[in-house]
Amino acid sequence: MKNVQISHELFIALLKYFLLEQDELFTEIKKGLEKKLDALVTRELYTKYKTAPSEEEREKARLEYLDRRGVPDSFRR
Repeated sequence: MKNVQISHELFIALLKYFLLEQDELFTEIKKGLEKKLDALVTRELYTKYKTAPSEEEREKARLEYLDRRGVPDSFRR
């Protein structure tokens, strides 16, 4: 099982939300978790691009990674 690190601010917001029942933090927590999930998916695609066993899988992961990062076609080789 892998560990995931989150920012101190997100951790405190989660504590306040669950332990102190400060429901107004829900939107902030949701945005923070979505940002973290996006970063995890992007990193996974990059890792797959670098370690894929076949050229076809590598190229597919590379294109997905570049699409997620918003790199225009004109900058791709």
